[in-house]
Amino acid sequence: MTAMARAENKVEAGSTAQLLAALAKAFREQQELTQEELGKRIGYTGSAISAMETGAQPASDKMLAKLEETIGGGLGIFEKARRFVLLDKYPAQFKNFALVEQEAVTLSSYQTILVDGLFQTPEYARALIGGGFPKLPEEKVEELVEARLARRALFDRADPTPMIELILEESVLRRPFGSWEVLHGQLRSLAEDAERDNVSVQVVSLERGLRAGHAGAYGDMKLVKTKEHHDVVYIEVQDESLLVSDPAKVSLLAHRYAKIRTQALSPDDSLSLIRKLAGEERT
Repeated sequence: MTAMARAENKVEAGSTAQLLAALAKAFREQQELTQEELGKRIGYTGSAISAMETGAQPASDKMLAKLEETIGGGLGIFEKARRFVLLDKYPAQFKNFALVEQEAVTLSSYQTILVDGLFQTPEYARALIGGGFPKLPEEKVEELVEARLARRALFDRADPTPMIELILEESVLRRPFGSWEVLHGQLRSLAEDAERDNVSVQVVSLERGLRAGHAGAYGDMKLVKTKEHHDVVYIEVQDESLLVSDPAKVSLLAHRYAKIRTQALSPDDSLSLIRKLAGEERT
């Protein structure tokens, strides 16, 4: 591999991760711990601590939690920073929406190709991210998978509890990534999420287009109502994104989404289909 290729494949530490690395080193030295000693206390090697402190490998969410417990001194610095470190790891086109999603009071997603990232299993996310083009280095794949899975915290957030709705094209449920086992695991996880009190999942039948049109022909979108009662729509295609906040445009897209919902199977029928395709129900 050339020097240029190695540079392109290197996992870069964002500004937040760099600041935390400096703080972790200062806290460690203040407590007179070597990198090996700190690593042993939190379940990592001394080399992993060194890589974190130099920025060669930014701290994972798990490592930050362990640093808080071990050398945080009750200040909550590493705990509070976890959210911002994760933002550093998201793809550039998703960062602005990531903050909006975290604060969502209601989140309504319509997906035509993939299971929404919020609902993805580790194996499904890894197959998607690792199988994309151009290929990413394994370290970057794992970093993006970790950041994607961290979004699932929204399901369990309280005060206020978000209402989350997902509408999927049936083709999404039939499209494997990685292996059929990965898909079936994703469908089982999706069925479990659909049974949460604050979650609704609906499926648009493959045959929808045979009846009086299909309102979802324009593609994916996510609608969000924030804590401040602002309504926005997020659209992403080919690594480019658009965050729509103009009231007239948001209203049009919201009406289109509402039409898609009326054209989808009921939540109960959708759950039955998901379970059947996951192999949990007989045809």
